[in-house]
Amino acid sequence: METLVLATRNRHKVEEIRAILGDGLTYRVLSDWPDAPELRETARTFAGNAALKATQVWHWLKQRVMRGEGGEGGPCWWVLADDSGLEVDALDGAPGVDSARFAALETGAPGNSPDSENNAKLLRLLRGVPPERRRGRFRCVLALVGGTSPDVEPAVRFFEGVCEGRILEAPAGTGGFGYDPLFVPDGYEESFAQLGPEVKNRISHRARALAAMARWWAGQRTESVPRS
Repeated sequence: METLVLATRNRHKVEEIRAILGDGLTYRVLSDWPDAPELRETARTFAGNAALKATQVWHWLKQRVMRGEGGEGGPCWWVLADDSGLEVDALDGAPGVDSARFAALETGAPGNSPDSENNAKLLRLLRGVPPERRRGRFRCVLALVGGTSPDVEPAVRFFEGVCEGRILEAPAGTGGFGYDPLFVPDGYEESFAQLGPEVKNRISHRARALAAMARWWAGQRTESVPRS
């Protein structure tokens, strides 16, 4: 069974990824290693940030192997990172790559902002915007690296998923995380926070990106089976 290292400490993302990809893999997360690095997210695109995180973790695993600390698999593990966020048309695509630290942009506070503060800022900026102009989308870009020799720089493979919808005027529901209480996906009348994980894990931006990755993964496995 191959090992997939999830380059995140966000337990909600980990739960979603495991629920969508299933039990055919062994999963490791950054919290499994107390000395795992804090990941840089300095790019201004989702793809750029996802690639930064995935390659940082791959090279960190490689260094562990070189020090004799890598254990089975080492840098031949696959590393998966995602960067995702909410794009709102009335805000010219904001918060975008700044989705997790949207509120902190005003205060200069380090790190990500609490979900409640990000949601409050979004609602404030959209105050008075009519329903027909409250269009937006969740976008997710996955970066997958690995499956190669530790002596070879790994290729980065990208998979993208988008979920279109609209932004509510007030939060609805208590499930999910991030902007889920404010986002109603097209074809539904309830927010992600109300629809629950079973529905969200089928139609979300991350679910669609993971489905694209799973199709590629299945193709790779098929091609690796010897033909008689």
